[in-house]
Amino acid sequence: MGAILFPIGPYFPGFTLTAALTGAVLGLFLHKRQTVGRIGGAVAVNQLVLSLLLNTLWISVLYGAPYGPLFLTRTVQTAVLIPVQFIVIGIMTKALGRYGKRAIA
Repeated sequence: MGAILFPIGPYFPGFTLTAALTGAVLGLFLHKRQTVGRIGGAVAVNQLVLSLLLNTLWISVLYGAPYGPLFLTRTVQTAVLIPVQFIVIGIMTKALGRYGKRAIA
């Protein structure tokens, strides 16, 4: 929304691809069953592969920054977001699971 209302530069499709892949990964891992292992796998792929590796690549390409130092600085962000995302998905899974059971009953 911000990019449409207040564009700063040209459109870069890399981040859109990462966002689409994030939705696909979460859907593949969590669609049928939401176990601790599936949530952990979804968070790991999302944060380690998509956010850390792929988004770092997009930032490097977009701004011409060297990949290595950028990767090292983004590991801190990833280390913080892994437990946050795991906890939030776990809480939302429980909350939505209870809501769905009440609506059916």
